[in-house]
Amino acid sequence: MNLNKTSVVLSAAMMGILLAACSEKPAPADTATADTAVHTAEVSAAGKGDLIAKGEKVYLANCAACHQPTGKGLPGAFPPLAGSDFLKGDRKAVMGAALFGLSGPITVNGVEYNGVMPSLGHLPDDELAAALTYVFNAWGNEGSAVSVAEVAALRVELGQTDRSTGQRHLGATEAEMQYQGAPSAMSGERTRQMLTAGSPTLTDAEFATATQTYFERCAGCHGVLRKGATGKPLTPDITREKGTEYLKALITYGSPAGMPNWGTSGDLTPEQIDIMARFLQQEPPAPPEFGMPEMQASWKLLVKPEDRPKSPQHKRNIDNFFAVTLRDAGKVALIDGDTKEIVTIVPTGYAVHISRPSASGRYVLTIGRDAKVDMIDLWMDPPQIVAEIKIGLEARSVETSKYEGYEDKYTIAGAYWPPQFVIMDGDTLEPQKIISTRGMTVDTQEYHPEPRVAAIVASHEHPEFIVNVKETGHILLVNYSDIDSLSITDIEAAKFLHDGGWESTKRYFMTAANQSDKVAVVDSKDRKLVALIDVTKTPHPGRGANIIDPEFGPVWVTSALGNANLSFLGTDPIGHPQHAWKNVRTVDGMGGGSLFVKSHPKSSNLWVDAPLNPDESLSQAIAVFDIQNLDAGFEVLPISEWADLGEGPKRVVQPEYNKAGDEVWFSVWNGKEEKSAIVVVDDKTRELKAVIKGPEIVTPTGKFNIYNTLHDIY
Repeated sequence: MNLNKTSVVLSAAMMGILLAACSEKPAPADTATADTAVHTAEVSAAGKGDLIAKGEKVYLANCAACHQPTGKGLPGAFPPLAGSDFLKGDRKAVMGAALFGLSGPITVNGVEYNGVMPSLGHLPDDELAAALTYVFNAWGNEGSAVSVAEVAALRVELGQTDRSTGQRHLGATEAEMQYQGAPSAMSGERTRQMLTAGSPTLTDAEFATATQTYFERCAGCHGVLRKGATGKPLTPDITREKGTEYLKALITYGSPAGMPNWGTSGDLTPEQIDIMARFLQQEPPAPPEFGMPEMQASWKLLVKPEDRPKSPQHKRNIDNFFAVTLRDAGKVALIDGDTKEIVTIVPTGYAVHISRPSASGRYVLTIGRDAKVDMIDLWMDPPQIVAEIKIGLEARSVETSKYEGYEDKYTIAGAYWPPQFVIMDGDTLEPQKIISTRGMTVDTQEYHPEPRVAAIVASHEHPEFIVNVKETGHILLVNYSDIDSLSITDIEAAKFLHDGGWESTKRYFMTAANQSDKVAVVDSKDRKLVALIDVTKTPHPGRGANIIDPEFGPVWVTSALGNANLSFLGTDPIGHPQHAWKNVRTVDGMGGGSLFVKSHPKSSNLWVDAPLNPDESLSQAIAVFDIQNLDAGFEVLPISEWADLGEGPKRVVQPEYNKAGDEVWFSVWNGKEEKSAIVVVDDKTRELKAVIKGPEIVTPTGKFNIYNTLHDIY
């Protein structure tokens, strides 16, 4: 996960596809509008000139690529705003177009246009008001000013209050863009330039620059090989046809189909843009494969099993330890949940994605975005790394065997690149078996060269790991009872598989196919797909939350990136068969851009974050529901305010319970140069209990309580 300004780069617009919009049209023109004179008066005190000056900057960054800095548009493509009769029409229709975008035929000054305008609903009210005021008054237009209050009121009326659902990049909400556009952990150092006859050339230095830029800004969505993943393909057969100058213009100014304006925004220099335009016309450079020789070379057994302590060397309560990712520091903090003391800080891989305890609870396994796996012995005083290995160049998932008789026998880790997973010795991390995930997609049966490994969980019903293969939509049940004759059950689900966890009995695996807006249910006992349940846009459950719904019985809950909704899925085929494997309840949450929901068997609360919401009042807070009165809505707690950190984005992410289920811990993830913190809240009173902060707490993200994570309590 990365919340950088960078997002999905070089999208469908790179191919000039301007055919289908995913945004809604504005409300009908006969809806009553507010008195424009009143709004003009409201902004007069602040200075209409200052508002216009601010609006010009917003316009140039978001609108000028199509309508041009002069407001004259592009003949036959994008309508003019200068002297536009559309602007003189219904005021609400104009403002609604800015909020929701437009698609389909439109006539301006007697000329028909049929392009696509993306939604600008992700912008804050003050920027929208300024941009609209500028457009209404620039290039000889003589319109009234637009106030912040007018924009806010129209959002409420038209149902666009949640800025995270805006679609600057058509087909992906603002929250999805932030999530999917995370930079790759790979570098271009070991890639090889493959020049193609007839394509523009690059020097070695330019190639290295372009490769690194692509990995940092593009690969998360478009794939390492540019074949497309959650984003569109950017292969040379598409880009060469456009040519260098066309590509430079698109990269510089963006496009109405959602391509960011990398040049006018200042993110890329003209020199970088020229390099990228030429680079995209070359064959994609493939990073090196990473097989057994490379893994063996990276494997370090720092403390042999026989040399490790025979019993815990300290008196702390290991069950209530929290493994806390210090993302940008490349470290993990182990915090004593009883005393709130930092036990130790361990250097790990870059941006640790998850921490998973071993079946015995003695070890915690971490995996970084750079595919480095670390094995930390919690019995040591202080705990320290006893083995490490790299299993690829980029990765997300690690797990240990939990089935009776196989506890801690094996560790498994899955890679984004190369697309594969590896089974290792559970005591030493020595690599034993590597399995590629390249193959056919579940829908069109097309070959995909880069299907990444997402979530991995350990079955409680068989000696098996359950492995999600993201882009192809396959769920693999990997039986490790004989790794020399590995048996894999392949279940076809839906694209693109992502996070997931167990329902309360730990028999059924619930996992999000987030680009298909579905949750797949796998019966781990009978080894089969039970259901594909429709949910709201882009589910992102983490591991989900298990609660007892007062009406529907046991349910599993997921939040979403694409909207503010929470989906409650029935999970009890015995006691509540009429509700099993159905989306039985949809509840309005605080806002879209949620990454995690959390509850506990001893709690009556359901906690929901929204760290990717562009509205700071939401991303810096937490929503909490009373499970016994879900219809009453949620309470908002000002978590970042309680942390008292000063400046910075201060996103609040990932509720996590202590072992007793009476405290909830939150990460207040600030900028690398700003102060961050862990905030502890009393689950019963919902009041602040403690704040853990200091110079060593650098960009905390995921937190994993040892007992709850080991026993799949969420």
